[in-house]
Amino acid sequence: MGGDHAPKPEVEGAIRAAKTLGIEVLLVGPEDVLSRELAAQDRSRSLPIRIVHASERVTMQDSVARAVRTKRDSSIRVASRLVRDGQAQGLVSAGNTGAVMATAKMVQGVVRGVDRPALASAFPTLTGTPAVMIDVGANVDCNPRMLAQFALMGDIYSRVVFHIERPRVGLLSIGEEEHKGNELTRNAAPLLRSLPLNFIGNVEGRDLYTGAADVVVCDGFIGNVALKVSEGMADVIMHLLEASLKATLKRKVGYVLSRNAYKDFRKRVDYSEYGGAPLLGVRGVVIICHGRSNGYAIYNAIRVAAELAQAGIDRRLENELRAMPSTLLPVGK
Repeated sequence: MGGDHAPKPEVEGAIRAAKTLGIEVLLVGPEDVLSRELAAQDRSRSLPIRIVHASERVTMQDSVARAVRTKRDSSIRVASRLVRDGQAQGLVSAGNTGAVMATAKMVQGVVRGVDRPALASAFPTLTGTPAVMIDVGANVDCNPRMLAQFALMGDIYSRVVFHIERPRVGLLSIGEEEHKGNELTRNAAPLLRSLPLNFIGNVEGRDLYTGAADVVVCDGFIGNVALKVSEGMADVIMHLLEASLKATLKRKVGYVLSRNAYKDFRKRVDYSEYGGAPLLGVRGVVIICHGRSNGYAIYNAIRVAAELAQAGIDRRLENELRAMPSTLLPVGK
């Protein structure tokens, strides 16, 4: 219930997922509101969609601490409990990112062997295969051990979702040479090299889009800046292309070809194609979407959540962490 236009796109995405993915979808929120929206969009009411009542909602204006502490019957809290209790295998939300992360961590718990969960995001590349950047905002301050854990999470995610057999893992820095970077990247590089990963060393920001690496590891501060810059740049380029197309239309020169190229480009950079960012490292599956997500983005988020749940990504992560050196694991775990 926390998205910018909730619950219309959430219901639209749920209907599409229930029709095409062969899964049951639970809509969590005020029962009367969701019933009206569902009836308006699905007159047959024959789809495997069920409403679970939640009397409160977390808004974008709510502070994370207040939302987690006081809104115990919020839609995100109820949804997280459903995953914890095994009544649902995944959670999708377009609401307050901080509240979703804090609630999932507190209610569902963290995978054994993980210091902190991390957000992974898919970026388009010149090769046509998306690259995964992790972390893109869950953890502003990180230590080398956390980056090593992020690398493992990103490697598993790349294998499960994009079916890359042996992902190339790079550490985001300001130069390819190992001595370049800050204290965090210089100390993290040896740890990543010691892991059973296809670690290719340092990569630069431009490598994110060339396809030089399948997984790019960084702290959440750098990752979030990169994500927001990328989204802004994609919007600017799409607006510039659209303006150029309108000029082309006036000249009646190659319009159809140009329009098709524009549609193809838009599809490759559109966030809705990937649905949202998985919060890796929590028990169960959590996908966090843009607040402005449309129905297609919600549908894709549900699709990814189903894929990750079927692959048991949290169990796979825990199993692989068990085989890691003890220096990689959190104290007491």
